[in-house]
Amino acid sequence: MAVSIVCPMHNEAENVEPLVREIREACAAIGEFEVILVDDGSTDDTAARIERMQGEFDGLRLLQHPVAGGQSAAVHSGVSAARGDIVCTLDGDLQNPPSEIPRLVAPFLAPDAPARLGLVAGQRARRRDSWSKRAASRFANGLRSRILSDGTRDTGCGLKAFRRDAFLALPYFNHMHRFLPALFARHGWEIAHIDVAHRARGGGVSKYNNLHRALVGIHDLIGVAWLLRRAKTVQPVERSAAAPEVAPNAAPQEKQEAAA
Repeated sequence: MAVSIVCPMHNEAENVEPLVREIREACAAIGEFEVILVDDGSTDDTAARIERMQGEFDGLRLLQHPVAGGQSAAVHSGVSAARGDIVCTLDGDLQNPPSEIPRLVAPFLAPDAPARLGLVAGQRARRRDSWSKRAASRFANGLRSRILSDGTRDTGCGLKAFRRDAFLALPYFNHMHRFLPALFARHGWEIAHIDVAHRARGGGVSKYNNLHRALVGIHDLIGVAWLLRRAKTVQPVERSAAAPEVAPNAAPQEKQEAAA
């Protein structure tokens, strides 16, 4: 079963080379894999550096958005283009260690992988962010968990692995990447959680601020809560035509009539 690694990137030129090298090293033992870096409208030389890395790594692909569409748009483009059955996402700023990728995809690659496992979500054990960012995230995660009951401590973690076909069946909207556990559960998939490491950003600067994240987060939370309440819970069961049963002690004439 092939694996696709998808990384959204916006003005992350300094991080391209170390990110690709770490992914290659971490994934060497998982079998067939590809890496898709999605340049989301960068204004620096992120794309040029990715192209240079393609010269030494045949499994590296570059997708480009002409203008920035946001993280969810970049992830969706990458997953849509992926060739693997399993997709693993991580942020392009090096805060998500690529060394965690094998742990995330392992449940899907195991011989006894649960048939209904749809998502393995990473949860940052020790965040290497500012106090204000950690506090804002803790509040947002608590509010989201109470409203959506998604059983996830940290949906903002970029490290996630999931079935490609299941992801593409989800409703697509901006910022959907923050609500994947609730959306997968809505579609009847099982969710697993793994604590993962977190580290300080590599090069570049953060693309988010607490106020902006809070404003859009509340709006999205209301929309997702509505979506979950309106979810269709009845699933169809396919049945095939079968010959009517005949009682073993039926008279010969009755058997002929039943078979007619």
